Amino acid sequence: MKPLSEQCNEHQKKSAGEMPSEEEARTAPGNGVNVNAAPTRESSGQQNGSSHDVVSPVFQSQTEHQPPSSPPAPPALPPREQWGGKYEFLLSCIGYCVGLGNVWRFPYLCYRNGGGVFLIPYFIMLFFTGMPLFLMELSLGQYGAAGPITVWKCCPLLKGIGIGMLCVSILVCLYYNVIIAWTFYYLGSSFQSPLPWSCDAPQNIAFCGNKTNVTQSPSEVFWNVNVLGVVNSEGLHDPGPVRWPLALCLLAAWVVIFLCMLKGIRSSGKVVYVTATFPYFVLLVLIIRGATLEGSLNGVAFYLTPNWVNLADAQVWNDAASQIFYSLGIGVGGLLSMASYNKFDNNVIRDTLIITIGNCATSFFAGFAIFSILGHMAWRKGVPVGQVADTGPGLAFVAYPEALALLPGSVFWSILFFLMLFMLGVDTLFGNMEGICTAVMDEFPQLRSNMKHKTLFLALLCFAFYLMGLLLITDGGIYWFTLIDSFSTSFGLIIITLFMCIGISFFYGVNQFCQDIVDMICHCPPWCTKLLWYFKACWVVFTPFLLTFILTYIFIEMYRTSLTYGSYVFPTWGKALGVCMGAFCCLQILIWAIVAVSKESGTLKDRFKKSIRPLNSWRVNNINTTSQEQHVEPQRIEGPFTVNLTEADFTAMNWEAISEA
Repeated sequence: MKPLSEQCNEHQKKSAGEMPSEEEARTAPGNGVNVNAAPTRESSGQQNGSSHDVVSPVFQSQTEHQPPSSPPAPPALPPREQWGGKYEFLLSCIGYCVGLGNVWRFPYLCYRNGGGVFLIPYFIMLFFTGMPLFLMELSLGQYGAAGPITVWKCCPLLKGIGIGMLCVSILVCLYYNVIIAWTFYYLGSSFQSPLPWSCDAPQNIAFCGNKTNVTQSPSEVFWNVNVLGVVNSEGLHDPGPVRWPLALCLLAAWVVIFLCMLKGIRSSGKVVYVTATFPYFVLLVLIIRGATLEGSLNGVAFYLTPNWVNLADAQVWNDAASQIFYSLGIGVGGLLSMASYNKFDNNVIRDTLIITIGNCATSFFAGFAIFSILGHMAWRKGVPVGQVADTGPGLAFVAYPEALALLPGSVFWSILFFLMLFMLGVDTLFGNMEGICTAVMDEFPQLRSNMKHKTLFLALLCFAFYLMGLLLITDGGIYWFTLIDSFSTSFGLIIITLFMCIGISFFYGVNQFCQDIVDMICHCPPWCTKLLWYFKACWVVFTPFLLTFILTYIFIEMYRTSLTYGSYVFPTWGKALGVCMGAFCCLQILIWAIVAVSKESGTLKDRFKKSIRPLNSWRVNNINTTSQEQHVEPQRIEGPFTVNLTEADFTAMNWEAISEA
């Protein structure tokens, strides 16, 4: 890697529009394959920002006697938006990463897997899988200024990774807004006094007055009967009718998302100033309130008490890795899309450190708020904390509402808590929806130039999600919710991120990728480039190894364990359907790789080598490198016949000698 001063000088030349010298063009850094070799798609300045096309000697000999004619300029594409400031991007990413999983998933996993001991595998997975993959997505999106699909013009063979990300994001959006609909329902119910799930409510006297033969608490009855209606369904095969109060809440949730995203990142970037900061205020208030409650220290002790034996359990390491993926939102395209609206010189390494460490600290911080109040709940009931702790929706919509109902001023605390859940859910959904919208609008850029068409597209997208989401708010909808939640971000997501890591490291070239990052952050202090050596080692060795380990464990567990919700065991066909969902997402990699190879000519080896080279627009399509450059679409030069490359075409010196001859 060149010294930082030389790289900055080169970057300044590019920004000033200077042409590189002939020697610089020949010695530009690459990924082991000269990217100028393919006359059908490369450019002579492919490694240094120039956009002058190279014509092969074979093709040149056929056309040298023809009168010169200037090719028609490609139509200018509508400009992409940019964040109003770096804080909008940071807050959007923090809001996207800090979601419901921080509140209801991390605390439960922490106490289930050895308390404070869980932090050891958790931070190991953060430093060797979470941070490297997070930086890879941010850098790829920012450098390419493109969404999850179009950005793979850097390596067309891997376009299926972007399609797979899009499929995962669609599945996540489908069920995630259902959680926001539940939150709306609880938020509306919180304005009643007494709370409908408290023992003070008249309808709950039978559950609270006489403890004999009572198997459910009022909060469980409210959740299962009033909200879900799951008691009316026999299982996955019996969804039953749509629950119309929830349907109205789901409609309201999608209307909120539509309005916030209508003007792109210019509007959602302002919304996050509220949605990303409000949850921290609520968590702080809940921690202060929880610390004053009797029995709160028992809950905190239960949360953090270490059990060192658990470190030898592979399940603990798998849970740590899954929480990192679930929490940081890696591999679904949201991070890549949001980074694509950054300025070219934004410091992605600094952002990665701030967002990932801040997100994990928030998870740990939220555990104190949750378990201090659960400790008080256990003290009031006279039972161990383990009997009131739960995971997933059970913690957010059963245990915690019940605990809030025990507090003085329960209506106020309930409203505050569900407002926080709403903000957390909306922020995460912003990121997922941005990934889908950016991917589509980059493939069909005319949508950006016409506000009417963009509005219609976003409205149809939200309405389609609403219609599909109606299945999840039927009487048996929680079973379908559990199925999609369990498999949408399971092995398919791990495979997608594994191929992304391998593809960038070995096909595009890890040295070239590090060079791209340095080009973007040339004004960064020297520690940035030194830190790149650590990330480079992770991308090449540690991250692929850990992802392979996690993937192996997931397949073993998926084979020998059943999927359940409460006492209901999912049928074999239901589990097979979930596996098909995950497989469909990751199979996009294979399908589009075959398409990319089939479009090339020559032997299979030649086709493969051509399909891993960047398109000619990979570096010149970035609006942030210089204001003088024009957007160009990925192009191929149409010739009267197929141009078959020889070995001489892969060496700049030989190319020059042939041209002179």
